Amino acid sequence: MRSPAAPSRAPSRSAGIRGRALAVLAALAAALLAAFLLAPRTLAAAGGSGDGIVDRRSLVEAFREAFAAYGMSGERGFSPGVERVVDYWFRYHVAKAVIAAVLLVVLVALGVLLWKAFLTAGPLRTGARTALASAGALVTALALFSLAVVMANVQGAVAPFSSLLPLLEVGAAGGALGDTLGQLRRQLADSLHGGDLTSPALEVMVSDFARYHAAMAVIAGVVAVTLVGASMRLWRRRARAASSDGRTRRLLGALGVVSALSSLAVLVVAVANTTTAVDPAPALAAFFDGGW
Repeated sequence: MRSPAAPSRAPSRSAGIRGRALAVLAALAAALLAAFLLAPRTLAAAGGSGDGIVDRRSLVEAFREAFAAYGMSGERGFSPGVERVVDYWFRYHVAKAVIAAVLLVVLVALGVLLWKAFLTAGPLRTGARTALASAGALVTALALFSLAVVMANVQGAVAPFSSLLPLLEVGAAGGALGDTLGQLRRQLADSLHGGDLTSPALEVMVSDFARYHAAMAVIAGVVAVTLVGASMRLWRRRARAASSDGRTRRLLGALGVVSALSSLAVLVVAVANTTTAVDPAPALAAFFDGGW
């Protein structure tokens, strides 16, 4: 004769499996977050061309010195000093992009499990539902942040030279770097009033600056379309949910709104970067004048 307690074992076993999966994904997310913070610099230096770049201060000093010489050189190709820093920065962004992308996948999987657990939590487990909802909201926010990090680091890997420009700290630049920036400002100002760029190095900077913003325009466009698709799918699922299942309908509606609003924000980024990519010289001139 079958024991009457047997039917209750399946849900308990399922909850146990889900709990272990949540624990594994949470631990993996924590490990990836630590790797994102600690590993990229080591991985970037592993190539060898970044010798002497051991921290942010040495990176800033190396790039400022190399940029000052390159901007005054009259050469189109990067100088060895600039090439060394750019290669290091490319590997740094690639490492961060890969780790952040894996973290994004883990966070999405973790979020799906948390929201499923929230929807299937029993009616008497109010405290558990609140904890699951809070954890789900936190993981969703972290996933969106990881997505932004992936986008920024892919952009930096596509155009590492332009990604390095904020390290110049142009507002406080003096000495050789200040002289180089002054010359570049004058040439850009002349070009904006109908003149030609006379420095091959500046032509490269303008071209790379355009590529930097074009990369983000494409990335943001793809992400915006993906988020719109996700929002539409969530709203369709909400429409198919039973009217009596208020918890599911509220969750799907909330996630649909978050996806839609995120797509609008990313679309603004795409439009702004497209505008700059089409006409990069004024934006670069504004940057060299102390803005961005």
